[in-house]
Amino acid sequence: MYAHDFIVKRVSFIRVRERFQRGFSMLEVLISVVVLSIGLLGIAGLQLQSLKGADSANYRSLATILTYDIVDKMHANRSLALGGSYSIAMAASAPSTPTSIQDIDIANWKTDLETYLPSGDGSVAVSNGVATVTVQWDDSRGEGKASPPETFELSTAL
Repeated sequence: MYAHDFIVKRVSFIRVRERFQRGFSMLEVLISVVVLSIGLLGIAGLQLQSLKGADSANYRSLATILTYDIVDKMHANRSLALGGSYSIAMAASAPSTPTSIQDIDIANWKTDLETYLPSGDGSVAVSNGVATVTVQWDDSRGEGKASPPETFELSTAL
């Protein structure tokens, strides 16, 4: 066997191998793109769940703040609160033309509930020196199904 024959066979082998590798590389790229796409879709789903959780936590924080807001106003006007002037039922509308301090407080509170919470509503009940404040809001946020309203309730002595 001559050196020339060896070189020709070697070059032919390399060309055949390159031809097979070209197609195999394209297949590898396609598979890696599919795997990467599935991974990115998973990350996007996790991000969406995270945003929903943060949105829900924000609504709960706002409900807590608004609940303590009306309780603070009731503590500031304790005698009126103990007399039941701050009592209002769920789904009851606030006074249309508030004139007294408690009517103004209730009207502002109901407006804040409707403004900051989706389908927000609240009630105040006073009995035996204990005020119970309940706040409700819709926390479904695009789940595509009806869910019961979220509720935050606080009872405190006046």
